[in-house]
Amino acid sequence: MKILAVCRGSAQRLPGKNYKTGIFKHAVTGGVMIDAEGLVGDAICNRKHHGGVDQAVYLEGSISLGWWANELGRPVEPGTFGENLVIEGLDNRDAAVGDRLIVGELILEVTSCRIPCATFAARMNDPKFVKRYTRAARPGIYCRVISNGIVEVGMPVEYEPFPGAPVTMPEMMETFGRRLSAADRERYLAAPVHYKLRAELEAQQ
Repeated sequence: MKILAVCRGSAQRLPGKNYKTGIFKHAVTGGVMIDAEGLVGDAICNRKHHGGVDQAVYLEGSISLGWWANELGRPVEPGTFGENLVIEGLDNRDAAVGDRLIVGELILEVTSCRIPCATFAARMNDPKFVKRYTRAARPGIYCRVISNGIVEVGMPVEYEPFPGAPVTMPEMMETFGRRLSAADRERYLAAPVHYKLRAELEAQQ
């Protein structure tokens, strides 16, 4: 695996909306520092639902983006989905909470999946895109930063699967907002899930 694209964005207003968003990302060249809050210089406008230490970096796998290109009938340029990094050879469906991606000094740890929202649908200019994305069951991947580092296109990526019972991205999307069985809740809590989800699951016990 290697990094195919590094993407950042600035705050922009969506057509017909009265708020700004950082979802418009574009590929950049040269080294970019990634720290606990994500890519330095990247815009995050709605911090209630985006960004933060457990959603510091958003990944898309090249295999998943290739699938979307076929599905949409057009190329999906880096940054189209608001992703920060595109990883060659990665299928989003295979990623699980606790998996780690090591790029030089940077260490990322998977925490949760992307849940599509109205802003994403507006970005894609498709009011039905939330349902379409959910049906596709190939959600993007949020990560926390374990160790800061500088990344750039072409750097190799070492992928370390979580050693425990997997909680995959499609499963997280399917169970979003639902009450889990005791066994599933225990499995989720045994993985390093996003702190907000952890709090919700612990409240169910």
